[in-house]
Amino acid sequence: MTGTFIDTLIICTLTGLTILVTGVWSGDLNGVALTQSAFSTVFSHFGPALLTIFLVLFAFTTILGWNYYGERCFEFLFGVRFIWLYRVVFVLMVLLGGFIELDMVWIIADIVNALMALPNLIALLVLSQVVIAETKKYFDK
Repeated sequence: MTGTFIDTLIICTLTGLTILVTGVWSGDLNGVALTQSAFSTVFSHFGPALLTIFLVLFAFTTILGWNYYGERCFEFLFGVRFIWLYRVVFVLMVLLGGFIELDMVWIIADIVNALMALPNLIALLVLSQVVIAETKKYFDK
């Protein structure tokens, strides 16, 4: 929870403000190149190196976090017996992610997130009456 707060509220806000204040947002750059240009403006030749360190740390911890989260979900659904299969597929996907085009990575990420959201949305609809009843029971106390 703390990591999400720090990443989303603090890091993203500071990155966005750096891009806005330096004025590099009005060019043709986007993504990491845009952030690198902003950091170069502020930190001169240390900017790209600093950003590289930040990105490596962020990417590595993100991979570790998603691996743990995915393993627990896979274990819940299929048991411990086949956890090796998840690990092999996960490592292959991480390696593949380093070689395919960035646009394709985002397309795959969008599809996978939609596939995760779909069962949750269905469960929300199916269980909505239970949630309403339990909420009413709680507030009637």
